[in-house]
Amino acid sequence: MRILSIDYGKKRTGIAVTDPLQLIAGGLATVSTSELFEFLARYVAQEQVERIVVGKPMQPNGSPSENMARVEQFVARWRKQYPSIPIEYYDERYTSVLAHRTIIESGIRKKERRDNKGLVDTISATILLQDWMESQKYNRIF
Repeated sequence: MRILSIDYGKKRTGIAVTDPLQLIAGGLATVSTSELFEFLARYVAQEQVERIVVGKPMQPNGSPSENMARVEQFVARWRKQYPSIPIEYYDERYTSVLAHRTIIESGIRKKERRDNKGLVDTISATILLQDWMESQKYNRIF
């Protein structure tokens, strides 16, 4: 079964997914946030998904960001419609900063970065999922 992650944004949402063995996280898509629920409904109808990890939007000081209310509405809707697929929050602070750095370090030109705004969202979701997977390994050890 796969694990999905969501970097929920006001306009666009990045989505990443693990392989079926849950060893590797990879970018899946960036979708319009208004189409997110339908996209995920189609995806879980085709693929076995064990859980969803959604980025918890926080300020650097630990307080919720302005996007938190939108994320909470999405999570509540998901839990109501798909109670068999757990959804949990995971701190997403700095994932966008890391995604921007990753894109720059990968050598993608400035024009390509401007033209593909969704790339940051997909990479942010991938970083979020990879961090969550690492935290689960760490928790199993201790």
